[in-house]
Amino acid sequence: MQSVRARRRRGTAVRVGAVAGVAAGLFAVNILLGTYTVTIPDFLRIVGGAEIPGASFIVLENKLPRAVIGLLIGVAFGVSGAVFQTMLRNPLASPDIIGISYGASASAVTAIVLFGAAGVAVSLSALVGAMVVAAAIYLISRRGGVAGYRLILVGIGFAAVMHALVNFLITRTDLRTASEALLWLNGSLNSSNWDRVSVLLACLAVLVPAAAVLSRSLAGLELGDDAAAGLGVRVEASRLGLMATAVALAAVATAAAGPVASIAFLSGPIARRLLGNRPSLALAGLVGAVIVLGADFVAANLIPGTSLPVGVITGALGAPFLLWLLATAHRRGEGGG
Repeated sequence: MQSVRARRRRGTAVRVGAVAGVAAGLFAVNILLGTYTVTIPDFLRIVGGAEIPGASFIVLENKLPRAVIGLLIGVAFGVSGAVFQTMLRNPLASPDIIGISYGASASAVTAIVLFGAAGVAVSLSALVGAMVVAAAIYLISRRGGVAGYRLILVGIGFAAVMHALVNFLITRTDLRTASEALLWLNGSLNSSNWDRVSVLLACLAVLVPAAAVLSRSLAGLELGDDAAAGLGVRVEASRLGLMATAVALAAVATAAAGPVASIAFLSGPIARRLLGNRPSLALAGLVGAVIVLGADFVAANLIPGTSLPVGVITGALGAPFLLWLLATAHRRGEGGG
């Protein structure tokens, strides 16, 4: 038994290391390649403090903060989605499907359309909106104890209401404001800067370790409430702590770059399949980073002279992945679960 566990741990470490290597490679690709290429020696000179006309500004004020934020929001969305999906035992239970991201979107669009907000104010509005909607979903679904299916259904209901509110606000405003709101709704790294990096990094320095500590109860919760309680897990307190942390991760990532579609939804199931149907928050976070960095490189270079929002690319991945997820679940006999 111990040898089996040791082999499993080694296999997990190898896969986590491999995905981390891919993430590091894509991070370098985003900085060195693209419409403006930078050689490795020049990059090292710039980071070391040398001033290279043109290149220094592009690397330090554009490419590097953009790549860092892409990496960080990928980790945040990936861990958040994996927590929800594991805790509620459903691959559809990700923040961008059960209404939390829609809450952030509705709040941000309200601030843009009704109050003319921009920059930090929009990010703060998104953060508050995600927290408020998550609290409302939890309170409504907790009657008689929070059941996974009930929370998902309530969340989908909230998502529909928030989506309708966003559409109403956009149709009632002028073209310029509507275009600003739509740009934010797509999720983009185009406005990345070091101020956002510092805030996001500070938040993740608290939230990621908190998720790691709280994840000790995930294995029990994945077995169901009764089994978890039998194993000594404080079900309601553990679920509330995990939900609060996962919501905060999704909220700060959304505040930094907008509601980048499908990252939270994609990362957890992909990480599970890499580990033979075992959950791993670390691997889910790295998978999220790989998806964001890869999608942003495509978005920035797909159309010459135009940098698309990264959410356009990641959103296009969501629908076929959902169909594949449903098809493979059906073949395994899980389609009706």
